[in-house]
Amino acid sequence: MRSIIFANYIARDTHRLGATIDVEHSHVRFLGNLVLNLWDCGGQEAFMENYFASQRDNIFRNVEVLIYVFDVESRELDKDMHYYQSCLEAILQNSPEAKIFCLVHKMDLVQEDQRDFIFREREEDLKRLSLPLECTCFRTSIWDETLYRAWSSIVYMLIPNVKELEQSLNQFANIIDADEVLLFERATFLVISHCQRQFHRDVHRFEKVSNIIKQFKLSCSKLAAQFQSMEVRNTNFAAFIDIFTSNTYVMVIMSDPTIPSAATLINIRNARKHFEKLERASQSSALSR
Repeated sequence: MRSIIFANYIARDTHRLGATIDVEHSHVRFLGNLVLNLWDCGGQEAFMENYFASQRDNIFRNVEVLIYVFDVESRELDKDMHYYQSCLEAILQNSPEAKIFCLVHKMDLVQEDQRDFIFREREEDLKRLSLPLECTCFRTSIWDETLYRAWSSIVYMLIPNVKELEQSLNQFANIIDADEVLLFERATFLVISHCQRQFHRDVHRFEKVSNIIKQFKLSCSKLAAQFQSMEVRNTNFAAFIDIFTSNTYVMVIMSDPTIPSAATLINIRNARKHFEKLERASQSSALSR
């Protein structure tokens, strides 16, 4: 899972990766100066006991987000829940303001007609066990866009000035008469902000776009080509994806066929300076936290 989002693996290549042994600690630079400190804790019983005996304060101090992954096919659900509650106790003692996310993973292995029921049942149990903390649950699989949806939501919570960013995206969309504008983090292609001015039936389209463009970007890199921008146009709409700031890509959706591509690309270029300024402000806020 972590390798798909942060290490540019595709789903079919993850079988080559071994299980997490003990604690794997890595730093992921995100949006320039925002740094995600990822502690990937092996789920093996001996290691879990070690976390709470000798490394509890080290791992759970100054935590902004706890992401706990449950294997939906686990046959030791009671033990999984016990370890989860142990993590919550450590969070309450060391980082009581942390946000809690639970990923019910490998949902692709569940029969399709049972997925909603099983997820809702697991979500109810997790919310009850998490009290007095609040947890947000996602169903995930490495084989579809659900993984991007979950991680985009998580990272969204970590951006200091996200409301100001959304206001600026709304203003930008209104000025250029765009149907939608999406902002992607440059390395991961996670959606970090968006503006929607026209109704669309597919509520999961952002994550699907993230997944598709990430796959295309990886294909380009295998050919030693650098992905920079693309335009897709038909009789109903035009979609533009372009490098925006030093740490983001932007996607602009236009449905007005009378607006030439050159005009939209100029507008994207002219907006870069303002969004670079917002990005620097976000980085300053992150450093001062």
